[in-house]
Amino acid sequence: MVLNYGVAPNWEAVAEFSLQASPGFELTDPGLFLKGVLREGVLQDKPGLSVAIEAGPLLPSTLPHEHGVGFEAIGVVSGKLAPVTVHVNAGGGLDRDDRHGFGVWGVIGELPVHSRIRLVGEANGESIQGAQSNISALLGVIWQPTSANLFLDAGVRRGISQAAPDWQFTMGLTFGFAFSELLRR
Repeated sequence: MVLNYGVAPNWEAVAEFSLQASPGFELTDPGLFLKGVLREGVLQDKPGLSVAIEAGPLLPSTLPHEHGVGFEAIGVVSGKLAPVTVHVNAGGGLDRDDRHGFGVWGVIGELPVHSRIRLVGEANGESIQGAQSNISALLGVIWQPTSANLFLDAGVRRGISQAAPDWQFTMGLTFGFAFSELLRR
C-alpha cells in the first residue's frame, strides 16, 4: 500500500508498506518519504524530461533482521520515445538492520494500446553489500476503467537472478481524491 499526500506544489509525503502472507501475515518494507518533482516535463504535459527524487527513512518491519531503521534515496528521469514513456530510476541507501549499503535501479516502459489501457514492461534490481543481486523483469497492464482518478493494474514478475523469487503476481488499485473535498462533506 502506498499513500501519497500533496504537501506543496510538486511535493508529496509518501507512506508505504507491504503485507506478506506466507504462512502468517508480516508487515514488510515500511517507509516514509518525501517525493518531489525537480523538473517538470513529459509527465506534467510539458516538453522535455521529467526529473524527480524520493528520499526518506526505511522503518522497522516485522521480518527477522529488519527491526532497525535505514534510509533510501532514488532519482527518476522520465521521457518519451514515441509512443513509449520510459522511466529510468537509480538510488541507494542503508538497509534496516545491519546498515549495509545497497543500490537499486529500474527501467520501465509504458505503451498505450487504447485510450484507457497501457502495457508495461520493467526490469529492475537491488544489490545489497555482501549479498547476491536481486534482478527481475515484469510484464503488466494498467487499465483506467472510467474515471481519470482510478487505475487497476496487474502484472507477472519473473526472477532473473538466483536471489530473486522465481515468479510473482501483482495486482493494484490506484485512486486519487482531493482530501479537502472530503473535509467539506
